[in-house]
Amino acid sequence: MKPVPHATSLRRAPVQRRSAERLTRILDACAELLDEAGYDALSTRAVAQRAGVPIGSVYRFFGNKRQMADALAQRNLERYVERVTERLKDGGGGAHARSRETAGGGTGGGDWRAAMDAVLDEYLAMKRTAPGFSLVDFGNQIPVGSHHNEPNTRVADRLTDLLSGYLSRTPDEELRRVFLVAVESADTLVQLAFRINPQGDEAIIAETRQLLRAYLARALD
Repeated sequence: MKPVPHATSLRRAPVQRRSAERLTRILDACAELLDEAGYDALSTRAVAQRAGVPIGSVYRFFGNKRQMADALAQRNLERYVERVTERLKDGGGGAHARSRETAGGGTGGGDWRAAMDAVLDEYLAMKRTAPGFSLVDFGNQIPVGSHHNEPNTRVADRLTDLLSGYLSRTPDEELRRVFLVAVESADTLVQLAFRINPQGDEAIIAETRQLLRAYLARALD
């Protein structure tokens, strides 16, 4: 079963499998409608109709469309972390890691460059293919309150916790600051790449990758 958002984003957490599957359909419908009509035109009634559930089922989980979109953003983050985790199981994988291996660089466990490629590549893949992602992302388009809940802070914290074990590093304040700066920088440049080209301008993405490598080398080499 597909992951659902953390219980704190919901009015009521699903307990039974049937309820969790209904929540998944609601969020899938929300994502589709965001792509089709945008956030302003999104409504709980339209989501209920698209998901094939009573309107009361939507209100069981969400008080309004903003809460629903934030739950979708949280689900995006969970799926993103899962995708990165899978990539790291084989040392990062992907074309960039394989090209380094061919050149003699290797892709063994703990290679931060392979990890960084996984982090960036999986984000780009979701940006290009995940329904609703271009509007909601991990919450970038929807203010969620306090500093600790800002989307890029949440992303940086999750990546720090994930990558610190992979890199055999202590997830201290310095490492969290380094990843936060990297996430903020990459986010700004990736948004630029997708403003230039709906599929992401490859030249800007290449520059982003080089910038991240140069910055992270200072802290991780």
